[in-house]
Amino acid sequence: MLVSKRVKRLLQLVPGKQHFGTYRFLPFFFLLGGAMEWFMINVRIGKETFYDVYRRKRSERQYAARMEKRE
Repeated sequence: MLVSKRVKRLLQLVPGKQHFGTYRFLPFFFLLGGAMEWFMINVRIGKETFYDVYRRKRSERQYAARMEKRE
């Protein structure tokens, strides 16, 4: 219960409640999304980024689909 009260108090500190209501939190979500996108593009874990893995898997699926068409 103590954590819930702290969270509520923290949320009350965000300005714009009367004018924007719940939508006052949108800028935080945009920033979070942008930070996630930057992280996925630029941060290497091991030798690969998220997009390196994504592109490789996509090309592997395309190659497998072409091989199935030929059979």
